[in-house]
Amino acid sequence: MEAWLASLLETLALPEFGLSTVFVVSFLSATLLPMGSEPAVFGLVKLNEGLFWPAVAVATVGNTLGGSVSYWMGYGAEVAYERIRHRKPAEVRALRMLERFGPKACLLSWLPIVGDPLCALAGWLRMAFWPCVLYMAIGKCLRYVTMTAALLWVFPGEYHP
Repeated sequence: MEAWLASLLETLALPEFGLSTVFVVSFLSATLLPMGSEPAVFGLVKLNEGLFWPAVAVATVGNTLGGSVSYWMGYGAEVAYERIRHRKPAEVRALRMLERFGPKACLLSWLPIVGDPLCALAGWLRMAFWPCVLYMAIGKCLRYVTMTAALLWVFPGEYHP
């Protein structure tokens, strides 16, 4: 089993499979699953620095699409929730604050812990889908560029492939 897993991981790290792996990991990490995609992006770029921009682009697209799935999950959850309950005062205050920022709040979708649920809340609040996706994409792209560039060029000696 360990040999098979090592072989699989070795194959997925190859440049011809690396971008698709980054896409899948980025997509899944933007849903409500507790995982991060930065190690996959960094690992691929560390192995092949020429893939910096393609990796950032693929990770941004995958993460944005995953955030869109979270948006639609929130949209569907709100419909179901409204059928069975009414909102509590604390929830009303939090939702009003988010409504005040509108789709621009999705710029914060890159944040750990709160970013992915934020996308779901945007759907819950039925915010305009495409503006939310645009702001998600901007925030997520800036995260990947910043984190990967920092790991490669600001702290180059800290990490070894």
